[in-house]
Amino acid sequence: MTDRAPGPVEGLLLDLDGVLVVSWKPIDGAIDTIALFRERGIPIRIMTNTTSHSRADLSEELRGSGFDIPAYEILTAPAATGAYLRSHYPGKRAFLVGETGVAQDLEGVTLVDDEPADVVVIGGADEAFVFDNFNKAFRMLLGGAALVAMHRNLSWLTEEGLCLDAGAYLLGLEAATGLTAAITGKPTPEFFESGLDSLGLPAERVAMVGDDLDHDVLAAQTLGMTGVLTRTGKFRAEVLDRSDDHPHHVVDSIADVPAALGLT
Repeated sequence: MTDRAPGPVEGLLLDLDGVLVVSWKPIDGAIDTIALFRERGIPIRIMTNTTSHSRADLSEELRGSGFDIPAYEILTAPAATGAYLRSHYPGKRAFLVGETGVAQDLEGVTLVDDEPADVVVIGGADEAFVFDNFNKAFRMLLGGAALVAMHRNLSWLTEEGLCLDAGAYLLGLEAATGLTAAITGKPTPEFFESGLDSLGLPAERVAMVGDDLDHDVLAAQTLGMTGVLTRTGKFRAEVLDRSDDHPHHVVDSIADVPAALGLT
């Protein structure tokens, strides 16, 4: 991986939580920055591991926060999970650990509760992350079910502070079963490639902006994109300091992205 950015940026992939909003409150300058990208004709796609909302619901929440971002510009881990399950486990029964608000992004997937499942799907950490659900998942996996997870994020930021995310629970489930989950959201190459396909641009003409050094920025750089790390959201200086790899750009917030990328 090179520390040097590939070239001029013509399109952007943006993380959601910690880059545009925290608990649906806009980060300072985020609304104006999105408006600037629109004025410059720079296409954007939101790439998020958020699992609590469908793409349509995310679009509505963002509208309420002051952003005009249609659902087609939002790519989510649940939608990627739906595509993965339809492709790899067509017609199979899936047990979802997580609240079911994203079920519309799992269209065509048969979700079950108490029946034996063919696939266990781990969503994002929420109120459904309780002993009974994980013990049920554990037994299904021991019975032969496959393990799929929407992401491996260890934490996420709310207005109340950092919270544990699904990756912390997933590590325990993998250790207990000896299985390794198939991941469908960030930082998988397939998820980023779906963003590039949606933009219609090659990796060397796209920048990924995120607050997660490994899952957002370095993963995108590995594929040839320009990486931009923001010091907002769950950014922690010590994580950056101890990393062997470095982002192409580090900025205080998304408001500084246009200048960093020469898009002003």
